[in-house]
Amino acid sequence: MSDTHRFTWTLVVPVKPLARAKSRLSGPAGPHRERLALAIATDTVSAALRCPRVRGVVVVTDDPVAAPELAALGAHIVPDEPDAGLNPALVHGVERARLLAPDGGVGAMSADLPALRPAELDRVLEAAEEAPNAFLPDLAGAGTTLYTARPGAVFDPAFGTDSRARHRELGARELLLDDVLSVRQDVDTIDDLRAALALGVGPRTASVAPLLPVGAG
Repeated sequence: MSDTHRFTWTLVVPVKPLARAKSRLSGPAGPHRERLALAIATDTVSAALRCPRVRGVVVVTDDPVAAPELAALGAHIVPDEPDAGLNPALVHGVERARLLAPDGGVGAMSADLPALRPAELDRVLEAAEEAPNAFLPDLAGAGTTLYTARPGAVFDPAFGTDSRARHRELGARELLLDDVLSVRQDVDTIDDLRAALALGVGPRTASVAPLLPVGAG
């Protein structure tokens, strides 16, 4: 870790059971939807683990296929014991993260950032050091791709509908940064996937993309 880093971060990434993941891509992805969902999550976690400020990644998942694949990358796998929705799963993951690295910051990050660049994530986490809680809005403008809590700060995520506004209301600092598009480009629709491909996705997503109608306008 560089001497310029105040601390490192452990990121919590929630991965749905693949049979339920990427439901809005069911039509265009067809029989390749589960493979696409796993590819996107794999590229996301792999890139996060290469970020200089990231000490570790905790993946919250009950999927029997995703868990060993992501563990092989070096992620810590935590089952979704609360099974009570996204935000409780993230809180559960952060409890584990803080046991692994009690002196570090923690963050919740979307699992669908296939174009994620470690250097861009590093810039976001550097900016997040300045506030007890911070968040990064997605490119669509209403959601959130990353929410953070510094060491000792309360971790109170509000992912879901209108999460950008909800995180603001809870007092988290919105990170308005240039040149971090890869950390903001999540993938819910075929148009999102096209945008991510234009940025340049990781190898697993790139291997699945030719099977999908992403070339259509």
